Amino acid sequence: MTLVRRVDSFSHDGLTFDVRDTGPADGAVVVLLHGFPQTGTSWAATAALLNQRGFRTVVPDQRGYSPGARPRGRFAYRMSRLVGDTAALVRAVGAGPVHLVGHDWGAAVAWSTAARRPELVRSLTSVSVPHGLAFVRAMVSSDQLLRSYYMVLFQVPWVPEWCMRTFPGVLARSLGRTGMTAAQVERVVAEVVRGGALTGAFNWYRAMMVQSPRYVGARVQAPTTHVWSDGDLALSRRSAELAGDYVRGAYRLEVLGGVSHWVPEEVPEVLADIIQRTADAGSSGAV
Repeated sequence: MTLVRRVDSFSHDGLTFDVRDTGPADGAVVVLLHGFPQTGTSWAATAALLNQRGFRTVVPDQRGYSPGARPRGRFAYRMSRLVGDTAALVRAVGAGPVHLVGHDWGAAVAWSTAARRPELVRSLTSVSVPHGLAFVRAMVSSDQLLRSYYMVLFQVPWVPEWCMRTFPGVLARSLGRTGMTAAQVERVVAEVVRGGALTGAFNWYRAMMVQSPRYVGARVQAPTTHVWSDGDLALSRRSAELAGDYVRGAYRLEVLGGVSHWVPEEVPEVLADIIQRTADAGSSGAV
């Protein structure tokens, strides 16, 4: 009988990342990647439901968020480094190809990991953020460019961090308008603002201008489901509709009505169903 070692941290690129590893030790592994401006705690409800269904969930605090993984400078946050982090996590788990799930920026990493490291990914579920080229095409064919205005503001060094620390009410109102609850906002303040992760979190956006096209444009072979919610103020429906153009394997688009951007916390039961269906398709090749 092989003993499964739980993973509470892993190392890559001279950095150490915190990990939450829960559920049946012998269950199929689902890796859950969080987005901005949250940590892995944003997956707690969805992970618990997947654990009840027999899945083992592995949830890292990503680069810039984990206290031991906060390198300086935007070049350290290029997609090639982020994909490398995910690959190192999968190796640390030692469970072969995994079911990969990402929300927001975590979805961007999941798309690139599935495309560039297909041997590590059995199925892909992306939430909110589509394939990188679908996002770019949506900018010139919909209102996506207007929705993404904040990305330009985030390019300014130090100023966004200073504003969030100095005017927490502005942050609370901004996140509240996107559909975050007061409890979620307080968690962001505690874990990211007071936790010292703001600069690392913004560096994900600042690295957008120094990305390698090969990490953004490659297509995905694994069975894939993209999840988009019509209450998402940051992502247009057009970006979701284009995502399937970059999947060579079986593909499905799930549109959630009346749901905000914060899908994993707002409708964890629905999302767990979608993840399970996509994971089940990982062996049959149909979503």
